[in-house]
Amino acid sequence: MQLFENITIALASVRSNKMRSLLTMLGIIIGIAAVIAIVTVGNSMTGTVTDSMSGMGVSNITVSLTQKDSDDTSGTAQGVTLRRFMDSTPAADDLITDGMIDEFTAAFPNQVTRIELSQEVGTGTIEKYGDPTTTISASVSGANAAKLQAMEGDTPIQAGRWLDDEKDAGRKVAVVSEKFVEQAIGGSNLDAIGKSFTLTINKNLYTFYIAGVYEYTEDVYASMFGVTDDDQIQTSIYIPLDVAQEIAGADKGYQSITVVAASDVDVTSFVDTVGSYFASYYTYNDTWTVSASSISSLVESMTEMLDTLSLGISAIAAISLLVGGIGVMNIMMVSVTERTREIGTRKALGAPGSAIRMQFITESVILCMIGGIIGVALGIGLGALLSSVVGMAAKPSIGSIIVAVGFSMAIGVFFGYYPANKAAKLNPIDALRYE
Repeated sequence: MQLFENITIALASVRSNKMRSLLTMLGIIIGIAAVIAIVTVGNSMTGTVTDSMSGMGVSNITVSLTQKDSDDTSGTAQGVTLRRFMDSTPAADDLITDGMIDEFTAAFPNQVTRIELSQEVGTGTIEKYGDPTTTISASVSGANAAKLQAMEGDTPIQAGRWLDDEKDAGRKVAVVSEKFVEQAIGGSNLDAIGKSFTLTINKNLYTFYIAGVYEYTEDVYASMFGVTDDDQIQTSIYIPLDVAQEIAGADKGYQSITVVAASDVDVTSFVDTVGSYFASYYTYNDTWTVSASSISSLVESMTEMLDTLSLGISAIAAISLLVGGIGVMNIMMVSVTERTREIGTRKALGAPGSAIRMQFITESVILCMIGGIIGVALGIGLGALLSSVVGMAAKPSIGSIIVAVGFSMAIGVFFGYYPANKAAKLNPIDALRYE
């Protein structure tokens, strides 16, 4: 009952002094709005980064050959000394082999979805005769079926099929984009299946037959740099892995492979397991070893960095809450002075000091709570506007809203206690005589 009465008195005081109450709440409103807006924008930025990197494959673990440090003796057998001048390029015996990959997949059948293999060949060109004659270029690379099939979601096949490791081994077949068909072949995607085309790669001519045509998606970087002419757009051509190795003059084996972990695997911890497994093959290799890395760890680091940045900026914004709290205390001091006779009357009628104290603390909390609610509404709107500019809609969590309003009410208690305590200690006789 007493609390309800205090709330009624506090609301009446706010209504009777609207302008002063608004100025009192201004610091609280600005502080809460800034914190909520920053949290919203932080969530938007985190979501944008996560989505962008997820498209790059957060389940992917890249296993690569790396040189051992000259003073690195860990992982070397007793009696093996590292060469002083290390080879800058791995030899055939240093490469990751198909046997290593088979043993690895057999050791972790439930943790590994697939192994993606590739071999860069270079840029292939084809002359398009006409007036004028133009040169069409494409990036040529070899890839195994696992890597190509993984592309199906983003670049689905429009005609024909993806390459098959066994069926297409050693064959001069290729999967091209529909843009390449338009540029160099002509006709429909379906008509292009089985047709041949000749590429110039490293000054040598190679003839391939089209096995499949995949959907072309616009290159973000090409459009960014103003490459809009169809004849200037360069797409990718995929050929069998062994054929690519032969054209590139590469040894049998791989300097880098991609392990795609199963969806239920903790990639952050599994990456260490993968690295240790493959590194065990290089215990006696005095120059080369294997390291494993995952984009998920980069996503995690980026998220932590953005969270820390948001927290730091929120802490700076929270300073305005402190300033607002000081403003609340000053206004409450003025309010106590203006209502000295009212306090004296209440105490003369038997109101204890605790009731007077609670009355003014309640009023202070009500002021800060109203300011907090207005600040939250303003912060949500401002945050939504800024997050739309970032490129991903986001909203603050319910927890952050509750904390913000609760913090503003705590400021009301903290900064309202001194004026309330001063009011509670007023002498009734002095208060009644106050003019």
